[in-house]
Amino acid sequence: MTQHPLRVIPLGGLGEIGKNMMALEYHRDIIVIDAGVLFPEEAMLGVDLVIPDISYLVEHRDRVRGIFITHGHEDHTGALPYVLRSLPVPVYAPRLAHGLITVKLKEHRALRGVKLVAVEPKQSIRAGAFRVQFFRVCHSIPDAMGLAIETPVGLVVHTGDFKIDHTPVDGQPSDLGEVARLGQKGVFLLFSDSTYAELPGYTPSERVVGEALDRAIGEAEGRVMVATFASLISRIQQVITSAHRHGRKVAVVGRSMVDNVKMAQEMGYLADPGGVLVPLKALGKLPQRQVVILTTGSQGEPTSALVRIANGDHPDVRVMPGDTIVVSATPIPGNETVVSRTIDNLFRLGARVLYDKVALVHVHGHASREELKLVLSLTHPRFFVPVHGQYRHLMAHAQLARDLGVPKDNAVVLQDGDVLELSHAGGRMAGQVPAGNIYVDGLRLWDVKSAVLRDRRVLARDGIVVVVLTVDKGTGQVLGTPEVVSSGFVDPGEAGELMKRAAQAALGALDHRSRPSQPLDWSYISVKLKEALGNFLYAETHLRPLVIPVSVEV
Repeated sequence: MTQHPLRVIPLGGLGEIGKNMMALEYHRDIIVIDAGVLFPEEAMLGVDLVIPDISYLVEHRDRVRGIFITHGHEDHTGALPYVLRSLPVPVYAPRLAHGLITVKLKEHRALRGVKLVAVEPKQSIRAGAFRVQFFRVCHSIPDAMGLAIETPVGLVVHTGDFKIDHTPVDGQPSDLGEVARLGQKGVFLLFSDSTYAELPGYTPSERVVGEALDRAIGEAEGRVMVATFASLISRIQQVITSAHRHGRKVAVVGRSMVDNVKMAQEMGYLADPGGVLVPLKALGKLPQRQVVILTTGSQGEPTSALVRIANGDHPDVRVMPGDTIVVSATPIPGNETVVSRTIDNLFRLGARVLYDKVALVHVHGHASREELKLVLSLTHPRFFVPVHGQYRHLMAHAQLARDLGVPKDNAVVLQDGDVLELSHAGGRMAGQVPAGNIYVDGLRLWDVKSAVLRDRRVLARDGIVVVVLTVDKGTGQVLGTPEVVSSGFVDPGEAGELMKRAAQAALGALDHRSRPSQPLDWSYISVKLKEALGNFLYAETHLRPLVIPVSVEV
């Protein structure tokens, strides 16, 4: 009889697209599935990436036996350089994902001391109370895997991101035979990809995109630029193959894509028939009709190559009339505005732009409803937890499972941080653990309570007011009237008179004349000035700028 329940602890990816991370805990052992990033929304001012809060794992680091990666996309691997700093545990990943992670860790100078293990389909790894076996699934990147996890309470299956593509670019379809075998063995718990649980039917094959890209490259009268994810190796292969067919050369722009292409070639995941890949500088010697440029930036990332090209500030690439630009991706939810702005800017520069709304230049890599039904039917799980999707996707997937016979109470929709305990006796919610966003800003990490991010929101909304006090170094007393200046607060034409009255309000708040012999307590005065000026400025303008007191000693 099992003494302990299996604890299911999602730390990211439930109720959002990205930041995927799931912990499974049994007694003294924890394993982690994936460690991904979420790309920031416009409201996350200045933030580069969002990663999961791993404070629960760090607190129990002596019990974490390893991180198991399902495939090489950033939303499943991108947090590793940050996670491994405080959680240096073994990482097990399919071969291509292993290569992509190695490139990422080198970029962050984070390889030292990391145990990174490449695994093959059907290979199993013992990790404490767990035995994890990888099996092949089809996705929009080669070497995508699902996980079959043997636990003391029963078999757990995690599909990873998947779709059922019978004609994948790499020739490796999902191993449905293995999924059926696992179902016959008896599946205690199924985790399944929910990203497109709302879509009826089946997801189109990647071959369809290859045909559309081939037409675009073959029909274009001038240069062709193709923007896609740096890790979408199958799509990059399709572009290279089409370029070779139409007598074009291909240059890669964007550091992450350059590194990934080099690695994929070295590992045999990317073929270059006829030597079409050339350095960017070699394109200048070719007619426009013989040029293809592969670039990053399909999600409108501010520092990406495509966005810099669209803004006219890329050092090496300029849009010219006659260019055809293919944005081969669907905007991640939250990125629609920035992607649309990038496309608009490319049109303004005279390019012909093909994107998902006007041409079949992208298909998603996730299963639609009929494929999800097939996996549920093959596995017949006792418990079902939908993963990877916004909350409505999880709800739609849970209902699908109930329709196919999973008991209502056994199809459980979780959110990040929930703790679900499962045993042969049943399941129950067992509280929560910390699972908010951690924001990556340059070399720094901020949590959701960060004063830095709060101040940035205030600055973006209402601007800043600085009040400068001249203070006698010997006595600590304020000398003269404070100087008040603002930026991003009111129109410069209005500022002069308002700032004079604000200075008087600041002086009144100090009330230093009644206590001329008493030095000022700066921490107290700083708080008092913020409060007094904040109230004065709100009364005058109904705005709440960030107020910063500064002292100058003389």
